[in-house]
Amino acid sequence: MSNASQYLIAPSILSADFSKLGQQVKAAEQAGGDWIHVDIMDGHFVPNMSMGPLALKACQQVTDLPLDVHLMVKEPERFVDIFAAAGADHISVHAEATPNIHRLLQKIEQLGCKPGIVINPGTPEIILEPILHLVHLVLVMTVNPGYGGQKFTPETLPKITTIRQKLDQINPAALIQVDGGISAQTVSQVAQAGAQVFVAGNAIFNHPAGIAAGIQAIRTELPL
Repeated sequence: MSNASQYLIAPSILSADFSKLGQQVKAAEQAGGDWIHVDIMDGHFVPNMSMGPLALKACQQVTDLPLDVHLMVKEPERFVDIFAAAGADHISVHAEATPNIHRLLQKIEQLGCKPGIVINPGTPEIILEPILHLVHLVLVMTVNPGYGGQKFTPETLPKITTIRQKLDQINPAALIQVDGGISAQTVSQVAQAGAQVFVAGNAIFNHPAGIAAGIQAIRTELPL
């Protein structure tokens, strides 16, 4: 991708003010957000709990943007039907969370959603090779999942480049998404490494000048 307008910014509602969730999702859409990112945590796969299908339904009622669901859960095969029914457009699952990843990605596709695969910073990218042809999205975590507001991990940059090279051979239409410490200060380097979709929470919803300024600050730093 050679033009900054072709990159996608996915505001993460994990950092939104839930007392004003509808307003904040609308504000993110009006400010040029491309997807709405929804982090689902079960307190088992990661040491935190977040939201469920009701939050996803609430987003669906106020925005026409694609709803991008990231399942940070044990046994994700138990949850994909629920979130597909609640309005997910994309459902991404962790390679570390299930031994039956082929079947699960195929099921997500059958449910009418776009399947994505996620790997943590400490997971080697080679484990993705057998399933890269099945995905619409590879989410490379640039922090260990479970909490918002963490510091970006630069050691993940070579992994992004390697995955992009593999996708170009096997599944060139698939996108690479990054999540963790993404801000105006870090987005350029992950874009240059090969990422195209940028999840940002604190940098958008907690930007001192507001949501629109947070999105604009990130977009301004994307390579031309």
